[in-house]
Amino acid sequence: MFGFVLINTVVLYRQALAAADTAYDRTLLATAKSLGEQLVLVGSGAQAQVQSSLLYSALEAFETDNRSRIFYRVNDFSGAMVTGFEDLPAVRKQLPEQKIYAALVHFYDDQYRGVPVRMAVLLQPVAGADTQGMATIQVAETLELRETLARQILIDTLWRQAALVIVIALVVVFVVQRATRPVRALSLALASRGENELTPLPTEGAPRELLPLVEATNQHMQRLSQLLEHQKRFVRDTSHQLRTPLAVLKTQVQSARRGDVEPLLALEEIGHTVERATELANQMLALAKVEQLRQETDAPVVDWADALRSVGLDLAPLIAERALDFSMDVCPARVRAHEWALRELSRNLLHNAIKNTPEGSRLAVTLVRDARTAALTISDSGPGISAALRERLFQPFATDPQRAGAPGSGSGLGLAICHGVTLSLGGSIDLVNRETHGQVLGLDATVRLPLAST
Repeated sequence: MFGFVLINTVVLYRQALAAADTAYDRTLLATAKSLGEQLVLVGSGAQAQVQSSLLYSALEAFETDNRSRIFYRVNDFSGAMVTGFEDLPAVRKQLPEQKIYAALVHFYDDQYRGVPVRMAVLLQPVAGADTQGMATIQVAETLELRETLARQILIDTLWRQAALVIVIALVVVFVVQRATRPVRALSLALASRGENELTPLPTEGAPRELLPLVEATNQHMQRLSQLLEHQKRFVRDTSHQLRTPLAVLKTQVQSARRGDVEPLLALEEIGHTVERATELANQMLALAKVEQLRQETDAPVVDWADALRSVGLDLAPLIAERALDFSMDVCPARVRAHEWALRELSRNLLHNAIKNTPEGSRLAVTLVRDARTAALTISDSGPGISAALRERLFQPFATDPQRAGAPGSGSGLGLAICHGVTLSLGGSIDLVNRETHGQVLGLDATVRLPLAST
């Protein structure tokens, strides 16, 4: 607005000057005509001369408010001066045939005695008995009165424009303050929250323009809340689960130092404890890595069948140790996932199946695909899962109180890892008891993942 007012001020001042020129040029024209009326032709023929009976004092009536002065000069037919100010500048250019007034008059700006003036040039016909011609009348007026009028018009207009700008500024301040009041209230609500408070912001009463921001903030806080809860649960579970093997390891070391146990037996017990603690720590780290996996969106395309074969070779000694009737029937299935995630998913499912399958029993692994998904099914011959355990099946270290200590009585971390990996890859996991006539013959663990688009 200030820039517009500045530009408008310059334009307005020029327009005011033009309007003042138009108005006061009438005075100059009237002065020139008055001079023309006082011209007479004396003599005849080639001896005819133009004379004027006008006194300079007669022009005082045209000098308004004594703030501007008028100068004049009259030239005869040949251009010689008849009367007036001899040093008044001559006509600068060819006069036009007609202008804004119905007379042979021309107006322009000039300099006289170092002062800017407005010049009017009038061609005045002068006729005698046998001679006639055109006399040239020049009238110049200083610009004080014109500039004063233009400034007065400008000042009067600027006051109104200033008042308009002030009104606009007040309206803008009021509207902006009123419009941004919900934003300030939202900012205050966020600033006054505790460092761990991640409850959703209320959406009731929020302006329609702020609803997307509030909803996006709530979604972000929900993700932060889940991440924070996952970290708390990880620290809690890690401290709880590692405390027991570390305490056992400490007791075994103390017992070996005292000589309560044979050295070889003590080393064997310590080795088993370290192995269990290492396996638990690796699972806890894998579970923590699953949360990072959910945030990644640029996973490569890999063949699930290759990951299954690699996991089968890694666990082959354990399968052979339990003398299982093992079979693997897989087909190529390209999915978008990190190879680590597929190996961890397949390893945990197969390892759980091996532990829960009685020695010499059947264990089958199949990987099939259709137009959209690939399905991995691991069928063991174990006791299956109880209804009590199914409710907390994918929670870390979930146990069945009715079968404590028995095979299949708990899920540990393996199923929690499988569940997290499957969800991060956009798939689903189901564990269903395989029954015949009400008798459980084993458990089918099925994971479905979407195929990668080519």
